[in-house]
Amino acid sequence: MKATFVDLRKRSGKIIDALNRSEAITVYYRGQPKAIMRPIRRKSAKPPRSVKSHPSFGMWANRKEMVNPGRYVKKIRTRSTRVV
Repeated sequence: MKATFVDLRKRSGKIIDALNRSEAITVYYRGQPKAIMRPIRRKSAKPPRSVKSHPSFGMWANRKEMVNPGRYVKKIRTRSTRVV
């Protein structure tokens, strides 16, 4: 389909219909082609990935200080009072 910049303003509904039909639209300005509009290809809907399948899942599983995560976080959040 061919369209001008005026068509983009005045006949935008027809342009959207053409995009819904998977047509490419060449946009002209003063008789010269300036742009090509194409519909976005929809990606297939993938099911969400589980947390356990993420590569970083369990990377701290074998750390001794992480046996009790609550205690570990509390420890790193306390202010150090040691004077050097």
